[in-house]
Amino acid sequence: MTHSAITSERKTPERHLRAERLLGTHALREAQALRFRVFSTEFGARLKGAELGLDMDDYDPHCSHIGVRDLASGELVATTRLLDHQAAAGLGRFYSEEEFSLHGLARLQGPLLEIGRTCVAPGYRNGATIAVLWSELAEVLNEGGYRYLMGCASIPMKDGGIQAQAVMQRLRERYLCTEQLRAEPKTPLPRLKLLGNVSAELPPLLKAYMRLGAKVCGEPCWDPDFQVADVFILLKRDELCPRYARHFKAAV
Repeated sequence: MTHSAITSERKTPERHLRAERLLGTHALREAQALRFRVFSTEFGARLKGAELGLDMDDYDPHCSHIGVRDLASGELVATTRLLDHQAAAGLGRFYSEEEFSLHGLARLQGPLLEIGRTCVAPGYRNGATIAVLWSELAEVLNEGGYRYLMGCASIPMKDGGIQAQAVMQRLRERYLCTEQLRAEPKTPLPRLKLLGNVSAELPPLLKAYMRLGAKVCGEPCWDPDFQVADVFILLKRDELCPRYARHFKAAV
């Protein structure tokens, strides 16, 4: 069976969206193809599997994958992958540990789930799509009893880092917290001196994580393959923003 049964649906005036567990080779290829289209087009990323039109790596077989499908077109329009602490122990690392030294990771009490490779197709980057994806993520968190969600969120670097520095300036003021875990970038960004009037909007997915109640655990890391600045985020379930708690029933 390629997909799971329906777990979450949302109708809009134009669309009928459904969340799915992406099971089996065909579903994984759909996710990898969507990731390739988004990451190669928008970031100019250098991707393993590019000759096949896919974004694939050694972590994919060890992750679970979820997505959102537009039932009118049958198209997969959003996806993310999840790596839990047991699978990471078998691999010897979380994906984030390729970019960050995670000080305090071993001291976190409770099961961990790492989120990564999140992407949404152009034209679907709105609250409805993200809400459907989050509701499926909530089901996974609840079923596994995970206490923490962590991962990387990306900031484009096509402008040489001005946006990344401006975004980080905002994140330091409101969302920086290193008490539970400190993420030390293995390849830090060079500091740029910003003019006083420089400001930047948070990228949509990073903004979505912050709205859930996630914290930023340190300075960003330069990812040359994706040409982005990656920020490490940590969400503790019992600190989830109340507005979104209804999606994470076991968290409150």
